[in-house]
Amino acid sequence: LVARRMVERGVRFVQIFAGKGVGGDGSVNDVPWDCHSDVETNHRSCALHTDQPAAALLTDLAARGLLDSTLVIWGGEFGRTSDSQGAKGRDHNPNGFTIWLAGAGVKGGFHFGATDDFGYKAVQNKVHVNDLHATLLHLMGLDHTKLTYRFNGRDYRLTDVAGEVVKDILI
Repeated sequence: LVARRMVERGVRFVQIFAGKGVGGDGSVNDVPWDCHSDVETNHRSCALHTDQPAAALLTDLAARGLLDSTLVIWGGEFGRTSDSQGAKGRDHNPNGFTIWLAGAGVKGGFHFGATDDFGYKAVQNKVHVNDLHATLLHLMGLDHTKLTYRFNGRDYRLTDVAGEVVKDILI
């Protein structure tokens, strides 16, 4: 509700951080999605506190005609391995993870890319973080190639020299 109200009032960047998670023993976890033990209980708790508010935000933005001009991003910096890491936990997986986007020029209702059968690594329509950054900048009206600077004879930019806009996810 607060995020939607901020968007309505013209705030250009709103970040919502998921709160604390709850472990199977009732303990509070300060890093909710980073679960190396009891992933089932912890992620269920996190999802219960995330799914409904995220859906409500999208519904509210759409009902007020704001979703088409608001980019909503949900994700983290890595995924989780599919196999147990002892104590019912999962390890970090930077090679196969999910980020979802909604609004502001992004196609809705489909998925892009796939991992192998074990969820270890992306095998179809791989999107490098530089490509994600190029796409997000594009959706915000910025040409990532114009953010290039030269240092010690090399070109640098947030999207590196290989980042490309992922056009297949755009309307």
